[in-house]
Amino acid sequence: MTERMNHFQQKEKHVFVPFITAGDPSPDSTVELALTLEANGASALELGIPYSDPLADGPVIQRASLRALQQGMTLEKAMTLVGTMREKGLTIPVIIFTYYNLLLQLGEQTFYEQALRNGIDGLLVPDLPFEESESLRKGCEEHDLSLISLVAPTTSPERLAHIGAQAHGFLYCISSLGVTGTRSSFSTDVMSFLEKAKAATSIPVLIGFGLSHKTQMQAFESQCDGFIVGSAIVKKIEELGPDLVNEETRDTALGAFSTYIAQLVP
Repeated sequence: MTERMNHFQQKEKHVFVPFITAGDPSPDSTVELALTLEANGASALELGIPYSDPLADGPVIQRASLRALQQGMTLEKAMTLVGTMREKGLTIPVIIFTYYNLLLQLGEQTFYEQALRNGIDGLLVPDLPFEESESLRKGCEEHDLSLISLVAPTTSPERLAHIGAQAHGFLYCISSLGVTGTRSSFSTDVMSFLEKAKAATSIPVLIGFGLSHKTQMQAFESQCDGFIVGSAIVKKIEELGPDLVNEETRDTALGAFSTYIAQLVP
């Protein structure tokens, strides 16, 4: 585990982990968005790698992926962007969110080497079942990377206990079934699910999928250690996209983004 991730785990207050797509709306603006997120209280960054055939991404993130793919963004280029973020002062952990096919194409060993070179702290592979991730988990451990595990309300108690005992970094609790996207309400079962997840692991328990405003996060504060927000942030980036791409208007757009993030974080 990197020193940054170790510090993340020891935070006493609720953590905020935003998701953005690498290369959306442009590589340069991705770097500036990451720095703006840290300046507004982000405890870590989840950097999504655009993929043409996602399983878990809703329409907002799918559109972001398409925009990034049209500019030629790849896993390798995205990892280099993290290196640029570090050069410009980013200090929070960065977790790469990628589908396994992209990781397979790059090669796991190449991924580890470039992760070390560019200051990457963790990896999340949503389409790789925990039961099939042993080799990748061992490789991540050997290279001081945290392989983040996902659990859902439908995860059996036995499987939850098994995953929770071996999880690294933080345990990602999916609030709802289906794909990513903002939601106006959540099942009443989520609270008991989070309680079970907390009992199953010794690392921070974070909730994601569907969170889009402060009051939703406040409702879960007693049962989790932090929040992951994706689609709501990516949608805001989509709205600001033309101004973020234009160097003459980028600073103004980043200011508007900063204001949005400030009112989003609990």
